[in-house]
Amino acid sequence: MAPPAARVARLSRSASFSACHRLHSKSLSDEENLKLFGKCNNPNGHGHNYKVIVTVRGEIDPVSGMVINLTDLKEYMQQAIMEPLDHKNLDKDVPYFAEVVSTTENVAVFIWENLRKLLPVGMLYKVKVYETDQNIVVYKGEETISER
Repeated sequence: MAPPAARVARLSRSASFSACHRLHSKSLSDEENLKLFGKCNNPNGHGHNYKVIVTVRGEIDPVSGMVINLTDLKEYMQQAIMEPLDHKNLDKDVPYFAEVVSTTENVAVFIWENLRKLLPVGMLYKVKVYETDQNIVVYKGEETISER
């Protein structure tokens, strides 16, 4: 009898963190920033309780029955998300955001890049960041939109 075909599964884990930021681009004037970002450009900033869902993809190991050990994924998320972002001022405490506007889109990219360095190559599938219940960003590592 032939061995069963490898099965691929996606596994997701969530984490929540609190952080503050100010939407402000150094490439724009104060007036342009205020027009573009409105109240989110408040010089004193504002905060969010972010929720992040990380999805990995891989073959189900025939011995362990897992795509990845959840203990390992939890530790990777601690290093990539919680340690650098939780209870931080994104613009002042996270060097990445010194030159990058701290939009939720860029928070998702930051998390992706951090996780990509920790996870086995090709395993990271999706990072989904909830800034609020209404504002959600999904990032899958795409760098550009190809022309049609």
